Amino acid sequence: MIDAAAVEELKFLGDPLADAVVADLVATGRVGAVNAVLEHFRANDQPIPEDLPEVVREFLVATDDPPPWADLDRIARAYDFFVDDGVHVASVLTFGAMVNCYAQPRVSRVLTLTHGLNQPHRRLSETSQFVMNMMGCDAFGPGGAFVPTIQKTRLIHAAVRHFLTTSGRWDVEADGVPVCLQDMVGALLIFSVQVLEGMRRIGISVTEQEAADYYYVWRVTGAMLGVPVEALPESVDEARELSATLVEAAYGPSPEGVALTRNLLTLYEKLFPGKLFDGIVAAMIRQVVAPEVADWMEVPRSRAWAGVARAGTRLVRTLERSEDNSALATRILDKAGALLLGGSVRTLTDGQSTTLDIPADLRERWAEAGVCPAPVRGDAT
Repeated sequence: MIDAAAVEELKFLGDPLADAVVADLVATGRVGAVNAVLEHFRANDQPIPEDLPEVVREFLVATDDPPPWADLDRIARAYDFFVDDGVHVASVLTFGAMVNCYAQPRVSRVLTLTHGLNQPHRRLSETSQFVMNMMGCDAFGPGGAFVPTIQKTRLIHAAVRHFLTTSGRWDVEADGVPVCLQDMVGALLIFSVQVLEGMRRIGISVTEQEAADYYYVWRVTGAMLGVPVEALPESVDEARELSATLVEAAYGPSPEGVALTRNLLTLYEKLFPGKLFDGIVAAMIRQVVAPEVADWMEVPRSRAWAGVARAGTRLVRTLERSEDNSALATRILDKAGALLLGGSVRTLTDGQSTTLDIPADLRERWAEAGVCPAPVRGDAT
C-alpha cells in the first residue's frame, strides 16, 4: 500500500537529473541550440545526436530505457485494448481529464503562469501526442517513439520549474515545487484510472483486466518520468484509492481553473459549428466528470443537451453489449469516437506549427475500422 505521507513529501521534489541539465543550459546560454537539435530526435532507435552538450547526452543515455521490472507482455495487452478503444480513451481524455486537471487549484496556477489562459490547444495537443506515442505498438522498444517523448517531457517540466522558481512569482516554501513529483503522480492517476472511470460513465465496457493493463502502462511511464516506484501504486485498485485520497480530495474551485475550463470549452465548440449544437460539449463534460467538479469549473448546464447526452450513454451501452455480434454496432462506436479525435486534430493543428502524429501502426489498425485515414507510403510516424 502506498504511504500517503510519503507521496505528500513529493510536493517538494523535482527531477534532479533533468533539473541539472536545464540549470547548466541556462547558465551557459545553450537552451535554443539544444531545442533545435532535439526537435529532430523522435525515435527510440535513433542515435543520440552528436552535436549536443555533454550534460544533455549524459541525461539522454541515463534515461534511455524502461525500468528493468517493466513487463512488455502486459504493455502489449494494453496496446490491444487501445486499438479497440483508443478513440474512446481520447474522447474521455479530452472531455474529462483536462477539466479534472483544472480542478486542481495549484496545477491550474502553474498552467496559467506558463501557457497563459488563452492557449488550451497547446496543453491538449501536448497531452494527446504523449498518449499517442505511449500507446503505439512497441512504444518502449526500437519501433516506437515514446522514449524521446519522455525525455523531452522531463526537460520541459524542468524548464518550467526553473523559470517559475526564479521568476519571483512562485513561493516554493508555501506551495511546493511547481511541476513536482506529486503533480506527476496526480496526472498519471487522472489520465489512467480517472479516464477509465469516465469511459464507464458513458457506457464503454472496460474489463478489470483491461483496466489493470492500461494502468500498468501509466505506472511504467511514471517511473520513466522520474517518479520513485514506491510512490506508484502497484495495482489498479490501489491506484483508484490513491486517486480518491490524493487527487480528488484536492479538487476545488479557483479563478484559474474556471478560466482554463472556459477557454477549453470555446476550443471544443469549434468542433460543432453553428448554433444548433450549443451546449453539447458542456453536457458531455458533465457526463464524464463528477458533478461537483463540473460545478466548481462553472461548466454550463443545458437541460436539453443533458438529456441527449444521457440518451447517448444508453445507446453506447446498448451498442457495447452487441459489439461482439454486430459489425454495424462496432462501426458506429468507432465512428463516434473518431469524429472527436479527427475534429480535435484539425482544430488543434489549425495555424499551429506542429501536428498530432498518430503512430503508423495505430493509424493502420484504425483505418481498417474506418476510424482514420491510412498512413501515406513512407509515413514513419
